[in-house]
Amino acid sequence: MEMEKSLLLAASSLILVVSLTTGASLSQESMIRIDGSSTVYPLTEAVTEEFLKENKGRIKVTIGISGTGGGFKKFIRGEIDIQDASRPILHEEMEAARSAGIEFIEIPIVFDAITVVAHPKNTWVDSLTVDELKRIWEPAAQGKVLYWDQIRTGWPHRKFSLFGPGADSGTFDYFTEAVVGKSKSSRGDYTGSEDDNVLIQGVEGNLDALGFIPYAYYRPHRSRLKAIPIAWEKNRVREPVAPSLQNVLDGIYNPLARPLFIYVNKKSAAEKPEVRKFVQFYLENADILARQLRFLPLPDEAYLKAFQRFEEMKAGTTFAGNFQVGVTVGEMFESEPKN
Repeated sequence: MEMEKSLLLAASSLILVVSLTTGASLSQESMIRIDGSSTVYPLTEAVTEEFLKENKGRIKVTIGISGTGGGFKKFIRGEIDIQDASRPILHEEMEAARSAGIEFIEIPIVFDAITVVAHPKNTWVDSLTVDELKRIWEPAAQGKVLYWDQIRTGWPHRKFSLFGPGADSGTFDYFTEAVVGKSKSSRGDYTGSEDDNVLIQGVEGNLDALGFIPYAYYRPHRSRLKAIPIAWEKNRVREPVAPSLQNVLDGIYNPLARPLFIYVNKKSAAEKPEVRKFVQFYLENADILARQLRFLPLPDEAYLKAFQRFEEMKAGTTFAGNFQVGVTVGEMFESEPKN
């Protein structure tokens, strides 16, 4: 089974639609429609491939990549059944969904450790603090903070180059919220792309590059990139912490650890047996497929709770429409979801 595929995004568009189809003459109403996060896409694609094999050509699935924000717009318009999301649904999106009569079931599927990366031959950046990241990425830094020695005394007077996700990305939303303190608040003079492979190529091709990408994209390319441990003054561990599954589950890779989600249209789950079957299959297979694709799976008990939430059709979010930096597995399930 080919579990790792290159992610190809159309050069002139932020949207890629891939149809994984087995079977003919199915109406639009009978297919499962998925869109959203490029971060979650490889896992959803892998789940879909296995689901189609098991169902032997009886179901059609389409997967799109519009980014988390773009996917939520489609989800709220009722155009898709399932939304891949690399951040929780926000308050304004909840309000729009309520106005449109869309109820949703929020299902955490894996964790991510947003990974700050540099060129592997960069010998001076062995760690960064969250405060240093803020000074690099905040809007006030644009055109002013340009050299390594402006970040830390003793670093070379060399101009750095920055790479990061585009503004429609949930990764961009979460990083800016966690580091700068406000979602989408960032300097604009950096190379942005919705395709994480473009960011990887940019960093590995420039000795003075610095960027941030999802862990699942860093891990297969770890020989081509240098992951930077992060120190956070609010962390119970004072020294810099590297991205890893254990550090995420231990709650010490903060503030850059985050859950990833699928959001399911409750009406679709209630009225379309194929959607229910797909989501059940997703939760039953997320652990093993996540490991194969270098995502960070949830503990077994978390998948059981997510399965129970879906079976009981509990609509709403446990995040209250806000970013919650450093949320633990337990916190995602300790309260009832609310619309």
